[in-house]
Amino acid sequence: MRKRRAVRQTRGVKVDVKTLDGKSVTWREATQPVGSALRIAPAFVATTTDAALGVATSVTARYLADEGRYVIRGVTNSAVRDDVEINYPTVAKVGMQAIVQAAAPRCIFLTLDDETDASAQWVSVEQLTISAGRIIPPLVAAEVVKRGSTEARMEVVELLYGSAALAGLPPAKLIQHELGIPHRTASQWIIDARRTGRLEGMNYNAGRPAVG
Repeated sequence: MRKRRAVRQTRGVKVDVKTLDGKSVTWREATQPVGSALRIAPAFVATTTDAALGVATSVTARYLADEGRYVIRGVTNSAVRDDVEINYPTVAKVGMQAIVQAAAPRCIFLTLDDETDASAQWVSVEQLTISAGRIIPPLVAAEVVKRGSTEARMEVVELLYGSAALAGLPPAKLIQHELGIPHRTASQWIIDARRTGRLEGMNYNAGRPAVG
């Protein structure tokens, strides 16, 4: 139960996500290919207000291929109440990485159609996410686990790995949670997916600094 909360803890952060020039993020802005089937917005600005803290925060993040994830490049904090001062103790309470983790699913897209088809329908990871914070429906997850080393399994691993790694979250934990498999199995499936070239441009290193 503890691990599940860790995977889903960022879903309560309410963020407004825009491109660097202030446009809404849609599939048209997802011009950066990663992995074998994902496209992402190369940068975004995520804004949120912490009512309890009395601070509005705007985070600018960019995808860096060498890091394999979105990296924070700028942060702006503003007080929303007269009794709040923007100082180090206040800013230290702002969860910058949590904001990126909440925004990233809106910036990661995939299609079930032929991606070379101009009429292909692209959807974001956020749009795929169903009730209880799940990306993969339980019946699909059960089928993926059951069928062995299939193309479908590798597609699901790529989607889940990218959803986590690009946001700076541990991919193995998300795969373990979504598919109901042991951590060792999730790690092996990640290795298998990387060997097939499905995880190009995406990476996760435990223990690295939250701000790149």
